[in-house]
Amino acid sequence: MRLVLASRNDHKLRELAALLAPHELEPLPPEVELPPETGATFAENALVKARTAAAATGLPAIADDSGIAAAALDGAPGIYSARYAGPDASDGDNLAKLLREVPADGDTRVAYVCALVHVTPDGRETVAEGRCEGRLTHQPRGDGGFGYDPAVVPDDYTDGRTMAELDPAEKDAISHRGRAARELLGLLGGG
Repeated sequence: MRLVLASRNDHKLRELAALLAPHELEPLPPEVELPPETGATFAENALVKARTAAAATGLPAIADDSGIAAAALDGAPGIYSARYAGPDASDGDNLAKLLREVPADGDTRVAYVCALVHVTPDGRETVAEGRCEGRLTHQPRGDGGFGYDPAVVPDDYTDGRTMAELDPAEKDAISHRGRAARELLGLLGGG
């Protein structure tokens, strides 16, 4: 099945294309403008993007909204993860702000959360969610992944590597996006 990804994030396109195989994931056409993320939850934000993409392209659409929730910050940055340090912040800016705000000697528990949705042009909607728990390290390492990955040590592995130090298959097996993709494939009858 051909699906359009309601995102301009090339990292997400590559990651989700592998996770959602054998479905074919296409980039969002440049003329499609996505609405602002004004939802109160990851699922609400993902649904508004997927609805827009499905209506504009006539294809089933996939969208995700995801982020990191820090226990020490009562779940922040949460849905604001991509713009935590400001609307034009880089991944490095967002990570630096999180590391400043979560004390290294305090509660460093974090969870990646992903809501992944599928919306058809006729309005059918399917929502899947995934989580990956771990702890924040104040010594970022690794060059794989993106976003907060260099500072997140997942609970699923006991060797102390960050998400950015895992190979793609290891990361996909435990990541919030990987778990949400497997759940979504199962709900759609393709997994």
